[in-house]
Amino acid sequence: MSELTTNRLWNTDPKDRPSQYARMILGTPAISSPRFAPASDAAPATPADASVEPTTRRAPARTLTQFLWPRTSLDRFTFCELVAADFIVLVVVCGALSLFSPAWGLPWPYLPIFAVLVTLFAFCEGLYKRAGDPSPAGIVPALARSTLFAVGLVFIAAWDEMRPLAAARIFASSLAGLALLRRLRQMEWRRRRRETESRKILIVGGGPVARSIARALRNDPLQRATVCGFVDDDLPLSPAVLGRIEDLDWLARAEFIDEVILALPGQIAQTRKAAEAAFRNHLDIRAVPDLPPGPWPDSGIDRIGEVPVITLHREPSPSATLFLKRLLDLTGATLGLIFACPLMAAIALLIRLDSPGPVVYSAERTGAKGRRFRCYKFRSMVTDAAHLKEDLRTRNQRQGPIFKIDDDPRITRIGRILRRYSLDELPQLWNVLRGEMSLVGPRPHPIDEVNHYELHHFRRLDVKPGITGLWQVTARDCPSFDLNMHLDLTYIENWSLRLDLRILASTVRVLFAPEGA
Repeated sequence: MSELTTNRLWNTDPKDRPSQYARMILGTPAISSPRFAPASDAAPATPADASVEPTTRRAPARTLTQFLWPRTSLDRFTFCELVAADFIVLVVVCGALSLFSPAWGLPWPYLPIFAVLVTLFAFCEGLYKRAGDPSPAGIVPALARSTLFAVGLVFIAAWDEMRPLAAARIFASSLAGLALLRRLRQMEWRRRRRETESRKILIVGGGPVARSIARALRNDPLQRATVCGFVDDDLPLSPAVLGRIEDLDWLARAEFIDEVILALPGQIAQTRKAAEAAFRNHLDIRAVPDLPPGPWPDSGIDRIGEVPVITLHREPSPSATLFLKRLLDLTGATLGLIFACPLMAAIALLIRLDSPGPVVYSAERTGAKGRRFRCYKFRSMVTDAAHLKEDLRTRNQRQGPIFKIDDDPRITRIGRILRRYSLDELPQLWNVLRGEMSLVGPRPHPIDEVNHYELHHFRRLDVKPGITGLWQVTARDCPSFDLNMHLDLTYIENWSLRLDLRILASTVRVLFAPEGA
């Protein structure tokens, strides 16, 4: 796997640019962003009486792909998913009418044309432009207009082959199908928002506007947002005011921030400084605009409570590939548990016969974004191993916060065999099914070891931990914590499904070449 590029913890070349998965590494070192031109203190002053013609910044030329691709806040995978779902519903509904009675439905050659027209009109109505609630207020009239326009055009084109009553049936059934799909999608969206972890938000500013946004986010259960606190240069530090704008880089890493809301109306310099820091750390950015008084219901601006906000930047996420990775995890964990059941039963019996205590050992580990979870393993040590650990810490053979010694006296006879072949980690397939771990990723460290992390070490906690990883298949016995961190971050920066499959294949090879775990 020598083609993997090194991570910035070891490679400090300022010319390096972050990979397309840089968001997966929290707190990437600051780089010059082309979106924020650095202010020059050495710029010559312009005389007051000099006549200077105003210059306008020319927008960069758009490529053909950018011109053809619609402007939307959704990522491409989500956009294509929404359009494909509507297209399939239209084809199924209209096709069922035609199969039931040709006089009731569309002529077959016009069926795909009708579906395409409906989705095009729906996009013009703004139904695919924004993320969030898939069935907001006013969506049914927009769907009705889109369907009516499409039915009218197809009816005119197929004048000799369609009856007015058939056009009415097509309109009603298509609208009902699309509205039902939106309703089901809204129910799933709300269920997922209730079950998923909330986004961590940091508000830049501590004035009345910032406080109003914080109250609105905390009082709205559908927002699924946790306001970690405020950043302000003028207010005194407190449990709510976490730091200054210059501390934003540090806070983004330490608090696992997902989004920054800029609530400093009229303070251009401070807003720009905070926006640059948020952009460097690959955070989503929203801002409170300076608007004249008025409700402006058609402005296209979102609102948090009564405060209008606009989205300045939204980090792209490889949704399709992450979906496939989760599918790989579910498939692999399910098959692994099914085929390993006899082996796991035999291991449980041997553990019970070898030493007293539970068969499965569970302990808290630190997962993605610092969230704690119960990690399961077959017990390979004596029952009081946690208490004996502190007595053995002076014999630690690992460099850094990780603890490990050869010939650990806490390991049982069966435990040595299980660790040699990594069989003690089979119960972690259950953690993979629960979504707490992945098949491939950085190993989850115990809480006491994470407490000894330095700030830049927290970048490895921005992804789910894994049962196996790049470190396990390349430097399993190396005592260097820095090398461990280097390999974990190299995996994160170069992550792909192909790399996951190669690591899984290498893991099988390593397991049959017994080494210490």
